[in-house]
Amino acid sequence: MSVRARWSTPAAALLLAACVGRVVPPGEPTAAPVRSERSPPGRSEPVADYARPPSRAPLPVRQPVPATPIAPQPYVPAPGATNAAATGITAGPPIASLPLAPEAASVALASFRASCPSLLRRTDQSGLTRPDDWRPACAAAAQAGNPARFFARWFEAVQVGDGRAFATGYYVPELAASLDRRSGYDEPIYARPSDLIDVDLGQFSDALKGKKVRGRVQGRSLVPYYDRAAIEAGAIRRSAPVLAWAADPASVFFLQVQGSGVLRLPDGRVLRIGYDGGNGRDYTGIGGTMRARGLLAPGQANMQGIVRYLHEHPDEARGIMDENRNFVFFRPLAGDAVGALGLPVVAGTSAAVDPKFVSLGAPVFLSMDRADASSLWVAQDTGGAIRGANRFDTFWGEGDEAAAIAGGMSAHGTAFLLLPVGTLARLGGADNSGAAAQR
Repeated sequence: MSVRARWSTPAAALLLAACVGRVVPPGEPTAAPVRSERSPPGRSEPVADYARPPSRAPLPVRQPVPATPIAPQPYVPAPGATNAAATGITAGPPIASLPLAPEAASVALASFRASCPSLLRRTDQSGLTRPDDWRPACAAAAQAGNPARFFARWFEAVQVGDGRAFATGYYVPELAASLDRRSGYDEPIYARPSDLIDVDLGQFSDALKGKKVRGRVQGRSLVPYYDRAAIEAGAIRRSAPVLAWAADPASVFFLQVQGSGVLRLPDGRVLRIGYDGGNGRDYTGIGGTMRARGLLAPGQANMQGIVRYLHEHPDEARGIMDENRNFVFFRPLAGDAVGALGLPVVAGTSAAVDPKFVSLGAPVFLSMDRADASSLWVAQDTGGAIRGANRFDTFWGEGDEAAAIAGGMSAHGTAFLLLPVGTLARLGGADNSGAAAQR
């Protein structure tokens, strides 16, 4: 996935129920079926229950069971900090005192074990750990029998900054699509354009290490890549293959926000697709824009409320979606959706984080104001709008149930990052050139 803050999509049936101001690339027909520019490879499997009543509505937003978060530790702000080490870390509660549910701990252990090869070779952008720090825990994980005891033995809980966490949710949406362009299916789902260029600025200057931009060559200059409005008006018609054609622009918009999805084809097959880069433009959450304009009633600023408004106001929908200039491209997947570590993301366990503040592959305990989000998660993904300390996007899988949870996920509480035992003492004795790690 590796895409951004995500607003979830509803089930395919609602997306078919109403169409939102479609944009058709210039010079292409809309009525007669036409072959798409490319028929994608990847997993395409039969599905027994393809036909669904067009009037079928998505499950309503799941009403959370309230919970009381653990209070964060006092924290002295570190202005201008750009990663966790500079922000400062504080000792959290003993891991044995955290309410680790046995099943959640077991699944988290499996996800951590899968993340170990990455932890042992990657540079930690957060500045908190080194590959060798993870070696003892990873070795023990290979033979751990009691998950809760494993985490209590090999890890210590730390609070990054003020520890005040905010968590949203994402899932794998399902939408109706066709490999051929045909009547009712004329919204393109694009593969990566041939003229999209990734630039690692760190190769040009040490001061820019870790920074990247995306753009295209225009004459002798590198310029920003086309934004959403330009792409929808046909700017990449000749440079980007079309993987499939969808029935509804809103479904494609939210597919991009989620970063991966399942396409249900008219012949009963499904095709799984995943993130293959974006246009490099900043992400703007349209939910905030719509709230600011008074377009959403109180309690409707969730995935279901946003999609309902787009479908009920087709003349406004395209302009609203264009407020988010970010655009995402896809590739066929041979298996399930994968996160930033190249590993399949696990429902109820994988979370997207900002790697500058959370070590990718590390476990994180979220103590939140709703019970479903209060659990042990593993940082296995990133997101374009998941930025800053203590910002998380929790993954809930695929299907209507996942949509009902992820679509309304908005949890506040406290985050405790689990780091290898001894990390806090090592950082506390170091000059971190920012806020020193606190004990």
